[in-house]
Amino acid sequence: MLTTPDCLLLSMPASKAAPGLARTLTMARLHKWDCAHISDDAFLIASELITNAVVTTPGEEIRYQCSRDVAGVLIAVWDASTAGPQPRPVVELTLDTLDVSEEHWDDNGGRGLPIVTALAAECGYSPDPTGGKWVWARLKP
Repeated sequence: MLTTPDCLLLSMPASKAAPGLARTLTMARLHKWDCAHISDDAFLIASELITNAVVTTPGEEIRYQCSRDVAGVLIAVWDASTAGPQPRPVVELTLDTLDVSEEHWDDNGGRGLPIVTALAAECGYSPDPTGGKWVWARLKP
């Protein structure tokens, strides 16, 4: 991914804490850019993309980027897997089928990538020449 001087780019372990860290740092950046009005969408997109990377490469390094250019605000996540993101089938839940056990607490949907697609002006993924891939979404402020 192309970086700019005020780009937020950080490496972190693929862990449950990663989405929260990214949201916290993204808020400061969006305020600096006078883009706080898109923070809800940016937080949700960042959380979904990072969570997918955590599930795909648990415990490994992931990278998070939040940058801006003339086309908007770009949120991107790198992980070491070369497999492209695959939306899971959306499961219609009822109170009888909802699994709220600790090991499946956040695994009851498959709505992440469709949410990103709905919120972003554009999104996709790109192989990284050094290995792995970047999954990204662009927001228009």
